[in-house]
Amino acid sequence: MINIGLIGYGYWGPNLARNFNSNPDLNLKTICDYSEGRLEAAGRLYPNAVMTRDADDLFKDTDLDAIAVATPVSTHFDLAKKALANGKHVWIEKPLTETVEQAEELVDLAEKKGLTLLVDHTFIYTGAVKKMETLIRSGQIGDLVYYDSTRVNLGLFQQDVDVVWDLAAHDLSIMDHLIPNKKLMVSATGSHYYGEDVVAKSLLTIYMTNDVVAHINVSWVSPVKIRQTLIGGTSKMILWDDNNPSEKIKVYDKGVELFETKEDLYHMKVQYRVGDMYAPRLNEVEALSLETAHFADCILNGKKPITDGVSGLEVVKVLVASKESLKLKGAPVELG
Repeated sequence: MINIGLIGYGYWGPNLARNFNSNPDLNLKTICDYSEGRLEAAGRLYPNAVMTRDADDLFKDTDLDAIAVATPVSTHFDLAKKALANGKHVWIEKPLTETVEQAEELVDLAEKKGLTLLVDHTFIYTGAVKKMETLIRSGQIGDLVYYDSTRVNLGLFQQDVDVVWDLAAHDLSIMDHLIPNKKLMVSATGSHYYGEDVVAKSLLTIYMTNDVVAHINVSWVSPVKIRQTLIGGTSKMILWDDNNPSEKIKVYDKGVELFETKEDLYHMKVQYRVGDMYAPRLNEVEALSLETAHFADCILNGKKPITDGVSGLEVVKVLVASKESLKLKGAPVELG
């Protein structure tokens, strides 16, 4: 049995607590939050767990094996570093840290201590992403050409991060998981609301090797909620509509072939291929439940998390570069 503590019982914390409590390998031992009201709500649901407003209680608890951090990103580094330094495995909300240097330090510390560091990129564990991974890895899609995602809605405005760090982090983790191509540079443009402090709408363009390009459109100020991703290949194309309750993934046997004609070497001929569409069956198990079981398995059996610190670091690199590009009005920023 793994004794786990949770720091942060705000927006995402209750979902983590519910899954930790229902997993047979985990014992939700302690919940920490600065709000007395939130702790009272948690105490009613988990009467056997210890409630505290002091995070140091978790770091000092020698019976605690792991700590989950579900707090604002500005607090991630200090909390995760203290947890790792005190020999605790760490589950941390996305994005991993505010800076590349902080992320690298956490990755190095976890490796040095031989501890599990899992970044909570929950979408990686969904049936939709797993199905897309199978389609791409099997070669059914052909050579990848583009990744095009729209993730927009009205709210929720975050206090400590802009819309790129809040919403695009999801797509960056998904893209990294599905597309192995090395990222070269990123360009980001955005719309400001209430002065220069809040970027509430942004478009990212990410250039990768083999001429693969990704476009990620994110917004807190859309009148409708859209969650759609298109992945184009030379053989087939995938549409992922996360708002569709029954057919989230559709695979289209459609494409375009370009070639020069013999009559005129400078005349490009376009031939369209229009075939069938099918919607594959997906695993409907809650992603967070699968992720929780995976975290426990990594701790108990020394496995490497699918969304480990290195994958979290890659997302932070793009987020930091995007922030710099926003300041430069969309000028591309190279990725190291």
